[in-house]
Amino acid sequence: MAIRLHTLLERYFPERRIFLRSDTDTRFIRLKPGSQLLAFSGASLVISWTIIATAILLMDSIGSGNFREQAKRDQRIYEERLNTLSSERDMRAKEAREAQERFNAVLAQVSIMQSELLTSETRRREMEKGIDVIQATLRRTMKERDSARDQVAQLTEAADGQNPTQLASTDGDQTQALDFVAAALADTAAERDQVIADAKDALQMAEDMAYEMRLLQDQNDQIFSRLEDAMTISVEPLDKMFRKAGLNTDSLLNTVRKGYSGQGGPLTPLSLSTSGGAPSPDADRANAILNQLDRLNLYRLAAQRAPFDVPVKGSFRFTSGFGMRWGRMHNGTDFAAAHGTPIHSTADGVVTHAGWQSGYGRLVKIQHDFGIETRYAHNSKLFVTMGQRVSRGQKIAAMGNTGRSTGTHLHYEVRVGGKPINPMIYIKAARDVF
Repeated sequence: MAIRLHTLLERYFPERRIFLRSDTDTRFIRLKPGSQLLAFSGASLVISWTIIATAILLMDSIGSGNFREQAKRDQRIYEERLNTLSSERDMRAKEAREAQERFNAVLAQVSIMQSELLTSETRRREMEKGIDVIQATLRRTMKERDSARDQVAQLTEAADGQNPTQLASTDGDQTQALDFVAAALADTAAERDQVIADAKDALQMAEDMAYEMRLLQDQNDQIFSRLEDAMTISVEPLDKMFRKAGLNTDSLLNTVRKGYSGQGGPLTPLSLSTSGGAPSPDADRANAILNQLDRLNLYRLAAQRAPFDVPVKGSFRFTSGFGMRWGRMHNGTDFAAAHGTPIHSTADGVVTHAGWQSGYGRLVKIQHDFGIETRYAHNSKLFVTMGQRVSRGQKIAAMGNTGRSTGTHLHYEVRVGGKPINPMIYIKAARDVF
């Protein structure tokens, strides 16, 4: 086998000699077939490795260039999207301010309409009392007229029943009786004329008052319609906002009502005397509007106590949303802005933590009503302390880069019952209201 292998190698790699000549000597190097095979194999491996490495470098260079270009394109698209979102946010903020102004105007108009409604209701009751007095006077006058007529009839019958002898013997009495009858008839006629005139005046006054009552009723209908429309326009967006945020509106309103259980003032339901009968339609409509006003007021209080605001008021951009990121769950939304940008509380509440926490850096936790908690992380400074009560929009911290953070930003979380939820649910739900 060795001989055959040597013969095979000599066929492809015959023995070669390399002569090295100098001025005084000549030497040579003999290259055996095995040495040539080793040299050839080594050279082949080197050349192959060089070709493969060069191809890999070229492919990596081409791929890196493509990835860089793609990353740059994605970055440009992302920045354009963020700019668009920022413009949209500014526009929504402007619309929210305008909506708040309209809302305040509607409330002022509702207060004015409610005062007019109560005034018209008072005038209507006064007119009803006036009509009752006129009708009673008219009935009394008609009774007096009938009594006077009966007296005249009795006197006439008495005068007709006397005979001529008695008339002649009592001429003076007859004259006196006739004078009395004439006077009675004249008084009766005068009373009759006066009763007729009073009755006409009463009827005319009743017609005028009925006309005024119809005008008042039409005015009340218009006021009621405008109030009902205003309530519908004001309450429905708030109801929709809380439902979008995943809150049970009935439970929420009951919770707010327990905290504000005092009654009295303009929102107290109307309680008018009905003499044992059912309430009038106007009273029912007025009470329904007052109930809507009460619901609107409770929604207003609830909106102050739930995180429907944006924690950053100045210019910012969203850098990361809620959800999976790099294989891990990102429990909040990131807002990027300049270092030291003020951070504001998104609702009324109590500070339950204000200090350093691993990963979060300088952290503020605020406990709100309805089991809601908000967290503000990576701050450079804190302006509140634990146990402090804060209001919606109050400055609580300054934006920074503390904790596990790659740049200046705010990490904002909303938790309900300890479970993190997407903060944008609350922020987007409030766009059509605030």
